[in-house]
Amino acid sequence: MTCFSKIFAGGRIGCRNAFVSFACYAVTLPALAQQPLKTLLVGVDHRSVMSLNGDWHYLVDQPPAKGLYTAEGKVRDNGYALNTHPNISSGPHNEEYDFATAPTLKVPGDWNTQDPTLFRFEGVVWYQHDFDFQPKPNTRTFLHIGAANYRSFVWVNQKRICDHEGGFTPFDCEVTAALKAGSNFVVIAVDSTRQVDGIPSVGIDWFNYGGLTRDVSLVTLPMQFIDDYDVHLKREGTFSAANADTLAGYIHVEGATAGIPVTLQIPEAGVNTTLKTDAEGRASFDLKASKLDLWSPETPKLYKVELASGQDELTDDVGFRDIRVDGTRILLNGKAIFLQGANMHAEAPYRTGPACTDEDVKNIFGFLKDLNANFVRLAHYPHDERMERAADRDGIMVWSEIPLWQHISFDKPEVYAKATYMLNEMIRRDRNKASVILWSVSNETPNNPTRTQFLTNLANEARKLDPTRPITSALIGPHAKGNEMVQHDPFADALDVVGQNEYVGWYEMRPEDADNIKWTLPQKPILISEFGAEAKQGIHGGKDQRWAEEQQVNVYEHQFVMINKIPQVRGLIPWILMDFRSPTRNIPKLQDGFNRKGLLSEDGKKKQAFYLFQTAYKARSVGKAE
Repeated sequence: MTCFSKIFAGGRIGCRNAFVSFACYAVTLPALAQQPLKTLLVGVDHRSVMSLNGDWHYLVDQPPAKGLYTAEGKVRDNGYALNTHPNISSGPHNEEYDFATAPTLKVPGDWNTQDPTLFRFEGVVWYQHDFDFQPKPNTRTFLHIGAANYRSFVWVNQKRICDHEGGFTPFDCEVTAALKAGSNFVVIAVDSTRQVDGIPSVGIDWFNYGGLTRDVSLVTLPMQFIDDYDVHLKREGTFSAANADTLAGYIHVEGATAGIPVTLQIPEAGVNTTLKTDAEGRASFDLKASKLDLWSPETPKLYKVELASGQDELTDDVGFRDIRVDGTRILLNGKAIFLQGANMHAEAPYRTGPACTDEDVKNIFGFLKDLNANFVRLAHYPHDERMERAADRDGIMVWSEIPLWQHISFDKPEVYAKATYMLNEMIRRDRNKASVILWSVSNETPNNPTRTQFLTNLANEARKLDPTRPITSALIGPHAKGNEMVQHDPFADALDVVGQNEYVGWYEMRPEDADNIKWTLPQKPILISEFGAEAKQGIHGGKDQRWAEEQQVNVYEHQFVMINKIPQVRGLIPWILMDFRSPTRNIPKLQDGFNRKGLLSEDGKKKQAFYLFQTAYKARSVGKAE
């Protein structure tokens, strides 16, 4: 097993935001359960699984969440987790609850938009689900949870199975020993309480949707099974399209000893080989394929990759491409590219809530294609795996990042351990997605030595995990001095591609001041990773009228003038594709709880700025590839 399969522990300061009332209090929340290294499955969405999606019973554990936590801050295993039922006629009393008669929430989904009384609730909600199961001999079964925000505690048939911290990455809990033939139940307590030492911390500028926000399923596998794999175009020397025919990587078989056969087939690429595992269950390869059609936005070619070992078989859809940095250029398959994109929160169009369905993803990628975009930054955390799958199919390049956003406890080793764990989860899940071209380790963090060392170490960890992709981050500042802006953040030295967030014309200066700003930026590829202004769709006025669509366009037009004067800019990522919920945006009738910087409204209506970018991207009139 690999080192990132463990759960990290640590005490922390907790803050609860219940029904808008925000109060911080000093408590020691329980350390996550210390467990043996456990499996994190890759490719679950391409396996045959037993879906547990649907209606789950739920109960709200009002702060201070006495149903989950004892007065000493430990997790209770003797309360709601037991799923007992009150005896209304005689016998001992239970603890004043009954899942069987409780209302239901849809899973996947958040509780905030499904139950109006929980719209601003941040705390503990208990989920319970009954299911029938027939165990098979010589198999292992895992409960796979695509994501649950933020801390999760899982029981199956009254047995504590696992804990997990982190709201945007998948985890797998082995439930083999807890399951029985016939009727079973699972209870999951999800705590969305924001924490000072959490990732992200307490001051986020997006809606803190709580719940089982992504797919839940049971995955039954042989005793030895493929849990991880990496199949990619080998990166060596200077890229040459004529010689782009070598594939490298590994296949890991959980439970395997040395010498176990593993087959790798990619029929369309002429690959059919048998490998042998080493003592760690890992089978590495470096082999020639027939001439490959490389993945790109213009030709997003995917190959059927077939893996097998013993009784386990797995098929994935994988594209092959080369992405690297050369001076101030970004090269895709040896050719300089310019990224024309947008930022996107994981907000479902039309209905709001977390984007977690095929329909949500179809709508989002429909907007991107209509915009003539070839790139999307999935801010500020790993999104549902459906997003990367759609990006693979549609030829949209992706920036993926972990939620190290602003107010992080960079001085604490346990926080670094969590960040490393989340980075591992993200890379492990998506390393075989050709669309993902950039790993990001942070957004808008303060410039100080402690933070710089923290993030530099994390960037180097990302390179160890995946040396085939450039590492980036979105930097904030500096403020203008006269008409000059000099980016002096030392963390830029640790990056391959530098993201620069700036809001000239909105948070500082006037839109027309952008025309004369002189930027001093690192001699690396620069992405303008956030820029823009707020406008309420349907409000019209003069070019300087706040909240009018015309003013948003005016800001962007002057931004285009400024950006075209920065020679190393290699991408545009306006903030943001679509309006999204944020509890800090509270101007009535203008924001109403939404960040209004979107090119579209939350219900999919295009603002004038959308058409501005649509035209600019089609004409390629802003920025250049080299």
